[in-house]
Amino acid sequence: MGRPTIDDIASRVGVSKGAVSFALNGRPGVSEATRARILEVAREMNWRPHTAARALSGARAEAAGLVIARPARTIGVEPFFAQLLSGLQAGLSARAVALHLLVVEDAEAEIEVYRRWASEHRVDGFILVDPQVRDPRIEALEELEVPSVVLGGPGKYGSLANVWADDREAMLSITDYLTALGHTRIGHVAGLPAFRHTQRRIRALRDSARRLGLETTSVPTDFSDAEGAAATRALLSRPDRPSAIVYDSDVMAVAGLGVAGEMGVAVPGELSIVAFDDSVLTRIVHPALTALSRDTFALGEQVAEALLETIADPGNPCTVKTPTPRLVVRESTAPASLGKSN
Repeated sequence: MGRPTIDDIASRVGVSKGAVSFALNGRPGVSEATRARILEVAREMNWRPHTAARALSGARAEAAGLVIARPARTIGVEPFFAQLLSGLQAGLSARAVALHLLVVEDAEAEIEVYRRWASEHRVDGFILVDPQVRDPRIEALEELEVPSVVLGGPGKYGSLANVWADDREAMLSITDYLTALGHTRIGHVAGLPAFRHTQRRIRALRDSARRLGLETTSVPTDFSDAEGAAATRALLSRPDRPSAIVYDSDVMAVAGLGVAGEMGVAVPGELSIVAFDDSVLTRIVHPALTALSRDTFALGEQVAEALLETIADPGNPCTVKTPTPRLVVRESTAPASLGKSN
């Protein structure tokens, strides 16, 4: 048997198609007894509204869309995204809203998904992550006029709502801490250079170098453990190797810890390590890693709430500042003089 239709329901109940339509859409025009019978039969037949029909009627899809343009392999191993998705789904599920997730290769493919889902009325709104420098996705979402929320940093994202944390302030807290420990050469294993938050972190590190008299080097990567490890090897192979390295993700920090052990560089005796994200990974390795910590699950819930508010009132997009991640000191950092030959 194919997908049940309104005609099928009308035949089973013995009423007109119009009566079925009134009942299913909660409109007057049928008695309460008839409405109850129609809804009961619709449930028995597992009837669901057709997407195109919902779009024509203006009904909500009761779903939110999240399209991520990152390598699927790196997304699959990042605890940050697992916690973010859990928080998003919890916040949306509380209002009976589903989360549609798709991982694509680049921003162009992401925009195509936005257009397709919007035209098919698949979702009521979008969540945009990893804002880019000169981001074409912002304009595309504005043109589609679909309620959207950007998870990013400070600043404007066109007319879109924004949930943000201060990456710059977070990076400055790391450099101030490492400087207080006596570190003057600091490496930075950064993320993708096209991302705004990567650029903010790099600029913050450079500003700290000028302010505090540091030597700093940032190495961009794709956030993978493989590139994080390769960047660590390159930094530790330099004649003026850093005495501390900051990693833009916990996965890369753990990979860097492994490389340090492979190269015979003691942590924290000869090298201090700090991760920009905190997770169970940073706590179960030895030594446990100093990291910037925040409640990523709660962050996901905040993004969900911001999107639901924007869907309810599209003309009044919100801006929500979340707490700056706080530095949690563990065993991977120590004064630069400990065990150092320089």
